[in-house]
Amino acid sequence: MALSVDAAPRGIDLGDPAFWRLPARARDAAFARLRERSGPVGFTDRATGRRCWALVRHADVTAVSRSPEVYLSGPGATTPEPARWVRAVFGDSMVDLDDPRHADLRRVVGRAFTPRLLAEVERDIRETAVELVDRLERERPTDFVSSVAAELPYRVICTMMGVPPEQRRRILARTDRAAAPSGATRRGLRVPGRGLRALASMRLTVAALGRERRRRPTGDLISALVTADVDGRRLNSRELGAFFSLLLVAGAETTRNALAHGLHLLTAHPEQRALLLGDLDAHLGGAVEEIVRYSAPIVQFRRTVAVDHRLSGIRLAAGDKVVLFYGSANRDEAVFRDPDAFDVTRSPNPHLGFGGGGPHFCLGAHLARQQMRALLRELLTRLPEIRSTAAPETVPSSFDHRVRALPFTF
Repeated sequence: MALSVDAAPRGIDLGDPAFWRLPARARDAAFARLRERSGPVGFTDRATGRRCWALVRHADVTAVSRSPEVYLSGPGATTPEPARWVRAVFGDSMVDLDDPRHADLRRVVGRAFTPRLLAEVERDIRETAVELVDRLERERPTDFVSSVAAELPYRVICTMMGVPPEQRRRILARTDRAAAPSGATRRGLRVPGRGLRALASMRLTVAALGRERRRRPTGDLISALVTADVDGRRLNSRELGAFFSLLLVAGAETTRNALAHGLHLLTAHPEQRALLLGDLDAHLGGAVEEIVRYSAPIVQFRRTVAVDHRLSGIRLAAGDKVVLFYGSANRDEAVFRDPDAFDVTRSPNPHLGFGGGGPHFCLGAHLARQQMRALLRELLTRLPEIRSTAAPETVPSSFDHRVRALPFTF
C-alpha cells in the first residue's frame, strides 16, 4: 500500500529493537517529534515485515479505542500475534476478541463480581498491604519488586480467585516465565511461543480448580465464573484458563510495574513526595493517577483496520495494523499541560493508562487503583522515609514497562 504520509523522521524506527533499548528520555523525545505530525505515522514491523501505523496522539488513540466496528482486536492485539494453533490449544484471551464474543465473556465475568465479592477483595487488599509492610519492618529486604510490588497484586488475585496457598509459589514461577518480555527486546524480536509450556501448566492447574469448584463451590471468583448462569452461559475450562492468565500476566504485572515506578518517581521528585506526605487524603488518588499516566505500564496494543477508512486525514486500508502507543498519548501536549512533569496534583488527568475507553477498557482498573492506594497509604504512613536507592532495572520491551528489580531502603 502506498503511504499517505512520509514514514517516521530519520533516526526514529519504532520497529527496530534498538529503539526500545534507548534511554526512556530519548524515546520520549522521539515520540514528541512524532506527535508533531498531523496524524498516524507509518513504520515497518520487523517481526512480520508489514507496514503499521503508529498512533501517538491522545485523540487518535481514543478514537480508535472507541470504534471497535472499524478497528478489530480479533486478529491479535499483542505482538507477536498469537499463532492459530496457540489460540486453538489455549483459547482466546479477551484482549484478542471482538463482539459479540467479547461482550458475551465480559458480561459473564462482570456478573461474577458481586457486591459481596468486591467487599471481600477490598478488605483483603487492606489486610495484605498491612501484612507486607509488617514483613518489611521485620525482614528489611532490599528489592522492592520481589518483596512488595510483585507480592501484593499476585496475592490479591490468588485469594480472589480461590487458589490454595500451597499452589501459589508454583503458579507465580510459571507466571513469570509466561510474562517474558514481548515485542522488541534486548535480543531482538521475541520468539513466538516462548513461555507457552509455563502457560500450559498454569492453565491445567486452573482448569483442575474449575472442575473442583463446579462440584463444590466455595464463594471465590473461580466458583462464580464456572457456576454463573448469565443467559445460560458460564466459563468453560479453556475460557477460565485464559481469563486467569489475563489477570496474572496483564493485571498483576501492570500493577507491580506501576508500584515500582511509583516509588522511584516519588523518590526522584521530592517536592511531589512532600506534597503527598503533607496531605495523603487530598493527594493520594491524584498520585495514583499520575503514576499510571507518567509510567504507562502498558506501552502498546494493536488493532486491525476492518474497512478502508480515514483517521486524522490519513487513508488507512482494510487489513492495515494500527499501534496504540499509550505512553505517547499520555504525554500529548494538546491534552496535558507540561506533560513531562510529574505532578500529583494534576487535574484533570484524562490519561490512557487503562486504555482509551470502548469495550476493551481495562476490566481491572478499579482493582489496580485500590491496590495502589492501599499500599502507598500503608507505606507512606508507617515508613515515610521509604525510597529507591537506584533507578529501576527495567526489561527493554516494546509492549510493557516491566521492572525487574528496584533497590530501596527506609
